[in-house]
Amino acid sequence: MIREAKINDLPAIIDLVKELAVYEKEPEAVSANLEMYEKAFSEGVFEALVLEEGNKILGMALYYMTFSTWKGKMLYLEDFIISQEMRNKGLGQQLFDAFIAKAAEKGAILTKWQVLDWNKPAINFYLKNKAIIEKEWLNAKIYL
Repeated sequence: MIREAKINDLPAIIDLVKELAVYEKEPEAVSANLEMYEKAFSEGVFEALVLEEGNKILGMALYYMTFSTWKGKMLYLEDFIISQEMRNKGLGQQLFDAFIAKAAEKGAILTKWQVLDWNKPAINFYLKNKAIIEKEWLNAKIYL
């Protein structure tokens, strides 16, 4: 079952984020805690879809609305995760399709996200879904 996340889903969402950080070889990089998630979620900073079986959350797509000055409303996919033991069973496709449907429901013109250049399974998944993988843009950030 795929549904919109509730505040009590946040501990499971954080666990999935930490699992992703291990997969991406940066487990120590996750510094956001449950209190930060709860505050941001309550303020409407982000939303999420969760994929669950029984009472166990097996995947999630965390996103927020933003704006492209060139295109208009855009839904940004911050993280998209299926638990390691549940991958390659079609669940990721179901969750991704639900995310795309959510973007359309919100009136977004496009969706955008990042994928690591070495993550070939994810790149292949996105290409299969007709995503455009940009190579000319570089990421920039400043920690405050």
